[in-house]
Amino acid sequence: MRPLIALFLRGNTYTDPIDGRSFRKFLPYGYENPRENVLSPSTLSLERHRLLWIFLKNKTDFFSKPLKLLHFAPEQAFHKRFNKLDNIDYTTTDLNSPLADVKADICNLPFSNDSFDVILCNHVLEHIPDDTKAMQELFRVLKPGGWGIFQIPQDLSRDKTFEDDSITDKRERAQIFGQYDHVRIYGRDYFDKLRSIGFKVEEVDFTNSLSQGEVEKYRLAKGEIIPWVVKP
Repeated sequence: MRPLIALFLRGNTYTDPIDGRSFRKFLPYGYENPRENVLSPSTLSLERHRLLWIFLKNKTDFFSKPLKLLHFAPEQAFHKRFNKLDNIDYTTTDLNSPLADVKADICNLPFSNDSFDVILCNHVLEHIPDDTKAMQELFRVLKPGGWGIFQIPQDLSRDKTFEDDSITDKRERAQIFGQYDHVRIYGRDYFDKLRSIGFKVEEVDFTNSLSQGEVEKYRLAKGEIIPWVVKP
């Protein structure tokens, strides 16, 4: 089905930077209120995936330096591509994903201290009730000097993260939290929480370094912040 849709939507208006293919439009995606023109027909990437790919390509040595990588809940858009990189010693982990090499709880990881050069943990923490423990585990298994990117759905207009376990109806939770299985909406205090764990944190507004034409061409979310963390 995916190749047929990609063929049907082929064009020159928008480009998926992950595979370089171009389309006249992308597909809609979302739960309660689907976003139009955001899902790539070829890689099934969303705005956050394409933003991360461009950032890794342009601002890091991810694709060239020998790195031991831990990737949580590996996204389909990345999994095969990362696995083929000769410079990457690649480990994937998740409790349920069929793409995971290691079935593990993020709050109780089966890895030694200081094991990984890079950790990618994107759109995971909003599902975890004890995100403090999860962050502590991420810090523990990252090597000193190692770095990570921990993207989350974030409402930058909120100073404080919002949680309410008393809301149990799935439809109501989806309306409030974005998905019924999200346990919080992170605010700007997310970065300080990471700092309290011990990480150095840079709040990277990477789309600000791109032209408006590039943001539109790659269908990125203008102003989305990339949480770049480093273990001192």
